[in-house]
Amino acid sequence: MPDSTGVNQPVFLSLGSNLGRRRSNCLAALEMLAKVEGVKVLKVSPFYLTEPVDYLDQDWFVNGAVKLETRLGAFRLLQATQAIQKKCGRKANTIRFGPRLLDIDIIFFGDQIINSAELTVPHPRMHKRRFVLQPICDIDPTVVHPLLGETVESLLAKLDPGSQRMVPY
Repeated sequence: MPDSTGVNQPVFLSLGSNLGRRRSNCLAALEMLAKVEGVKVLKVSPFYLTEPVDYLDQDWFVNGAVKLETRLGAFRLLQATQAIQKKCGRKANTIRFGPRLLDIDIIFFGDQIINSAELTVPHPRMHKRRFVLQPICDIDPTVVHPLLGETVESLLAKLDPGSQRMVPY
């Protein structure tokens, strides 16, 4: 049985790249996402240059977010995003949180909570990441984290304002 919901689910993805033509990598991913059957891109955030987090010895990233609707289930969408990353030239990371040509993460999949070996939604570190929260706030600051019960705007306000520097791209 295919992983399909049959109804459109609002989904937020985070996009990032810090290798090659960073913004172009993200834009290419958006073009490919728009061509996935059962996916409709609704809104794209502005892009930001963002300071790396966790693994600091690397170039700054270009990050953004996209809101889409999909009839696909979460695991089919994950397969589609992984295929896009591969088409864009992403290889397996040898360094956790290290440099990457393209990273697409499913942040929210409607109000679903998914905990599996392949996928965790909401993304487990998103509430600590300015580079995820700010672009989603640019699209819709009222989105509620289904586990924490707080809006992305509220979560963003809790972050140390001097941490995780980012500037509009």
